[in-house]
This record gives sequence, structure tokens and C-alpha cells, in this order.
Amino acid sequence: MVEEVISPLDTPYSSLDLPFEKSSPQTLNEIELGPEERLLTTIGEFDRVLGGGIVPGSVILIGGDPGIGKSTLLLQALNKLSANEKKVLYVSGEESIRQTKMRAERLGVSSLNLFVHAENSLETIIKGIMDVKPRAVVIDSIQTIFMTDLQSAPGTVSQVRESSGRLIFLAKKTGIPIFLVGHVTKEGAIAGPRVLEHMVDTVLYFEGDRGHPYRILRSVKNRFGSTNEIGVFEMRDSGLEEILNPSEFFLAERPLNVSGSVVIACIEGSRPLLIELQALVSYTNFGVPRRTSLGVDYNRVSLLVAVLEKKADLSFLNQDIFVNVAGGIRVDEPAVDLGIIMALASSFRNRPLDPRMVVFGEVGLTGEVRAISQAERRVKEASKMGFSRCLLPKNNVTQLSSDSNLECIGVDSIEKALGFL
Repeated sequence: MVEEVISPLDTPYSSLDLPFEKSSPQTLNEIELGPEERLLTTIGEFDRVLGGGIVPGSVILIGGDPGIGKSTLLLQALNKLSANEKKVLYVSGEESIRQTKMRAERLGVSSLNLFVHAENSLETIIKGIMDVKPRAVVIDSIQTIFMTDLQSAPGTVSQVRESSGRLIFLAKKTGIPIFLVGHVTKEGAIAGPRVLEHMVDTVLYFEGDRGHPYRILRSVKNRFGSTNEIGVFEMRDSGLEEILNPSEFFLAERPLNVSGSVVIACIEGSRPLLIELQALVSYTNFGVPRRTSLGVDYNRVSLLVAVLEKKADLSFLNQDIFVNVAGGIRVDEPAVDLGIIMALASSFRNRPLDPRMVVFGEVGLTGEVRAISQAERRVKEASKMGFSRCLLPKNNVTQLSSDSNLECIGVDSIEKALGFL
């Protein structure tokens, strides 16, 4: 049962003190566009995930595990926005203003234009927004906000949906961008009604492992930019610091001349990344060997193991197999297939790969190596990071420019690729 609001007013949001004008249908040619200037936080990774900055009047939903750094990032972003005498408002429904002040001092955040409001009532929050007239607003979090019109508790489906609807209406009518912080369920999805993700303009997920200092801000919906972008941050005592060269960060502790380790080139959004893929193949005395994968699809690993057994005569019948992407990042694209093949064979034969070689390519069920997209960008990233060789699909070699400093080796089957062991 979902509680609904029955109102005799003309519109459900006419109680808001807004310059509301009744509109009429217009032809597409009659609509005039002004210069839409995005607000820049000067946090490069954050602005890039948003599509080049904050669009005025947009509503951005940010979700993530507790303690991952959502409030920290948004407080730092508001501090940057307030640098040019722009008023910004941080509404905290979970902390008092003194607790927010303590966190701000730890992060080095201090601004005369950053206003803090500790409030849970939506009507009071909207009144505060209209009084301050900020350039940007953060609601932390939407699950703690309630409307007095509804008798249900904060965080319920009706409260989250109605509160979000009024805030979205406010953003569209005033042009004030609003950030909504959303709690997540144990499965990792935004808590509350799924329709919330459809209502907002942008949905960002903050990901990361507590055992690693890095955090990844991933865009899963963006009406004003790409939905494949990621931003990489490092959690420090002074807050979140953006990582300008993620490839160097992920390869910083890579061991050299060891079996089972291979560097793969993947694409995250518009950015090429070089990451280390590790595999461990060891003999087991148990009847059923273990198959474990972290950072790559388990079913994909099982499929590639079967291809190796069939096409390369490698028997994994009595072998435990563990595959891990170092650094905790997750890779879902098929270009990682050849890297998994090489890492498994390297560990099984106990023969290390050339530490200066990068591997990427898709592998089919018959053992063929298929071409993948954006090979040129992957090769350039490998060259920039100091690698000298690249093992890639044969059909991709002809698409590369001749100005590459790498020795590009094209293969069309896993038998030829395994020859480099």
C-alpha cells in the first residue's frame, strides 16, 4: 500500500512560492535557446563524469555504500563552486550543523558563500532555498526528508517519491541544480522507488573497496553527457583527491617477471586504462576444483577455461583457478578475454610474460582472436606508459597509425598468442 496526497489545488506543487507561469504548446522552431553555461567545480574528474560541468536546473542523484565518500565529495564540490562569490547551500538531514562544520575543517573547506542547513522538513528546506537563492544545492540525503502532508515515515516510497518530485519541480522552475544523495540497499541499488532514477537527469554511483584507497565515480544515466564516463579519486586524510593518471596508479605495485601477471588495456567511458590482471592456477587434491574470479565475469572465465582446454590442450581438470583484477576495479568488456587467456596459461606453465607487453583482444569459442573497438587509443596509452610491445588482434593492426612507437604483434588465434610464453 502506497500513501498518496489528495490536494484540491490546481497543481500538486502550487504551494511552492515560485514564479509559476502557465505554458502552452509551442512549435520546435519557436523555442529559443540561450547560452547554456555549465557550472564548473574545477574538480576535473567530477566535471568530466557530469559531461563537462553542472547543467543549470538539473537534478543529480548520487548513490553509494555508507562511508564511501559521497558527502565528502559534494562538500568539496560546493566549496569549489562558492569560490567566485556564488552562494551554495548544503542541506544535511543526517548531521547537525556542528558535525558538518567539523567535517569541513578536516577537509579544509571554508567559504563565506557556503550555507549549511540542518533540516528534514521539505517545506522548511524549500523556504531556505528561496531565501538564500543559491547557485547549487545538496540534499544529504533524500531518504531523511519528509513532507508534512504525508503521515508516513521518512524513507518510505511515498515520502521519497513526493519529496523528490517537488525538488525536481523546484530545480526546473528556478534553474538551480540540485544534488540528491541516495542511500543504497545491500544489493547496491538506490533505496526507495525505482522511479526515482527515471525522474532525475543524472544518476551517479560511487564505488570502491574499503581495503583500497581509490574510489570510482561512475555515470549510469546522464541526459547531458556520456553514460560511460568514470572518475577516479583517492581517499586521503584531507578528503578526496582526483587521480589524473589512473593507469600509473593501478600499475604502481605491479610485480615484474612473475607468472600469471599480465597488463591489459581496457576502455572506461572515453578513457583508456592499463590495469594488471592476475591469475593463479594451482593443483588441488579435492574432487571438485575451485573457480574464483574478482573483477571479471565468472561465466566469462569459465568459458575461456573451456576454450583453453579444447584448443590449447591445457588440462585444468584438477586445478584450482583464481582470477583477480589488481586494485579492485571491475572490467566487463570483451577486450579482456585475451588477457585472461594469457594469464591462465602463464600461471599454468609457470612462465612469465614480457613485463613490457600489453595484451587485449576478444576470444571466440573456436579459439579465434577477434578485433575490438578503439584499439588506437589503447595502443597510445600503452606507449605513453612506457610499454614496448602490444599483443592485439590481427585485424586491429591494419587500423593503427604508423607513428606508434610500440611493436604491435597481431594474432588471429590463441595458439599463436600462447607462442609468446
